[in-house]
Amino acid sequence: MFRTGPRNLITDVAGLRVGNASDVRLKSGVTTIVCDEPAVAGVQILGGAPGTRETDLLEPHNSIEAIHAVVLSGGSAYGLDAASGVQAALRENGIGVEVGGFRVPIVPAAILFDLRNGGDKDWGRYPPYRDLGYEAAQAVGIDFALGTVGAGTGALSSGLKGGLGSASTVLDSGVTIGALVAVNPTGSVTIARSRHFWAAPFEIGDEFGGLGYPTPMPKDAKRILLKFRDKQVGGNTTIAVIATDALLTKAAAKRLAISAHDGFVRAIWPTHTPADGDLVFALATGKSGIELAPNEAIELYAAAGATMARAISRGVFAATPADGDLFPVWSSR
Repeated sequence: MFRTGPRNLITDVAGLRVGNASDVRLKSGVTTIVCDEPAVAGVQILGGAPGTRETDLLEPHNSIEAIHAVVLSGGSAYGLDAASGVQAALRENGIGVEVGGFRVPIVPAAILFDLRNGGDKDWGRYPPYRDLGYEAAQAVGIDFALGTVGAGTGALSSGLKGGLGSASTVLDSGVTIGALVAVNPTGSVTIARSRHFWAAPFEIGDEFGGLGYPTPMPKDAKRILLKFRDKQVGGNTTIAVIATDALLTKAAAKRLAISAHDGFVRAIWPTHTPADGDLVFALATGKSGIELAPNEAIELYAAAGATMARAISRGVFAATPADGDLFPVWSSR
């Protein structure tokens, strides 16, 4: 049986800290994960409309072996500026790859589309995401809030506010795995318009309500419910990080990212659409010192999907209302 780590957050994986920065007026924000030491990393993109920075270097055949931070941001393409703010904060602390006497922090990033969510996007000449990224990097710690914070501040799902979610799992091997996700899909995380989450079979305790599956299933459970069915398609994307303290190669980290996408499928219907830029970064800190046997690796990859599904549900479960919201929060149901 899976069990959570002490915080049920991605920071149960040793060597990681998370920081959030939010702008309530903007209805957007930034979340960053900073690695205490450079971490092996990978990425898998399955959505049809991604927005990214420095993802090519994460492929196993490319030369960079480890990275210093990962950024998840709102703001669509404007939000890619957030990584520059995080990079600046790391450089001030002497963190980065040394190249010809210079320190260059390696900070891959991904964005979600939250421009059309009721927030005030009249920011003038330059968007605020670089400053928000810097602020998030300065705020990193092992405890952080979920729901309407950071990259989840302005997130929406079909019929409900989205949010920032996280979860962790401790395996029998002694390895810990954790997920962090900004939930902003075109699809629904609940079964029809009920209070029941698609991810219910993977719930540990009552971490997102403890409701299980509805009995009987609603007759419209298979209905495809999109965020803006009667409007222009767009304004979506779920972006996430899956992390472990196991020893992994870059190729194994990519496999971990691939497996974590199974959590999207278990928690969101539909997902990986042409209107979503769904992406998962993977991080391996190696802090446990454990190199997994083949059967233990299978358990790790299975847990990646389950942990991600739980994190997605927890992000929506924790969302809180704010002035100008287009959609209600889960608790209102």
